[in-house]
Amino acid sequence: MKKRITIPDTEIEIYPLGLGTVNAGLAWDGADADRIFDAFLDMGGNLIDTAHVYSDWIGPERARRERVTGDWFRRSGKRSRVVLATKGGHPDMTVEKPDTHKSRMKKTDMVSDLDSSLQKLGTDYIDIYFYHRDDTEQSVEELIEVMEEFRRAGKIRYYGCSNWTTARMKAADVYCREKGYRGFIANQALLNLGYRYMNPLDDDTLVCADEEMQQYHRDEPGNLLMPYMGVCSGFFHKYAAGGEDAVRNSPYNTAGNREMAERVKELCSKYDATVSQVVLGYFGQLDFNCAPLYGPKNTEQIEEAMKTFDIPFTRADYK
Repeated sequence: MKKRITIPDTEIEIYPLGLGTVNAGLAWDGADADRIFDAFLDMGGNLIDTAHVYSDWIGPERARRERVTGDWFRRSGKRSRVVLATKGGHPDMTVEKPDTHKSRMKKTDMVSDLDSSLQKLGTDYIDIYFYHRDDTEQSVEELIEVMEEFRRAGKIRYYGCSNWTTARMKAADVYCREKGYRGFIANQALLNLGYRYMNPLDDDTLVCADEEMQQYHRDEPGNLLMPYMGVCSGFFHKYAAGGEDAVRNSPYNTAGNREMAERVKELCSKYDATVSQVVLGYFGQLDFNCAPLYGPKNTEQIEEAMKTFDIPFTRADYK
């Protein structure tokens, strides 16, 4: 399995596993955050992913996860060792009844989110800045020009998209080629070992990296897929520990995924691997580059995940 990925036509080289900050400010903060981030870097990682909206739905603090990341930068002085990714333009999650269909991706929204992100993160620039959702009421031309304005101002180095359809990415690519822009260098979408058989999620604004999107990434290696929900919200872990009763309410609880869960057990035995390592090993056997995002609860989970890349999984294991 590859241990470094270079995104074509950029200076970005990353370890093929990104540190997600899903637990920042909740499971870990302060000295615990220092241990998490430092361990990730010490083990070879360098991509850290967050978003301005994380985790506003819990309150009362806004942009909690960016703040935790920024605090570590200030204490450690290690900002230059990190490829920092964050996202803006997400619907407001602080209102009484959040609606992910209510877009807030106008230029004024994006300027506000980016400037606030820079302040929370304690940095002058973002390495990869993402649109967190899409707004099809706006043209790709409008949206790309906002990102290009941020890039020219030095606030971001590159930009990407999250939860965009393949058609919209292709349209953006056409416009960027016409204008001579580098365009999107990364795409965040849902992809994992159980995606083929899962039931629909409650949030239908989340976009799955289906076969059409995967083919797009084969054809366009300059746009790196960064899958989220890579460990299937713990479905295979819970099934391995407690059987079907433990996953009865999971959207992944289908006949296809229960069969997949038995295969996961077989691979755990074959390679003396953990469930996390088998589930993450899937990404290394795809026929295009990707860098899944993984949100650990502690340093032990980081070490476990990073050791995935030492296990000789094969494509046949996941066929």
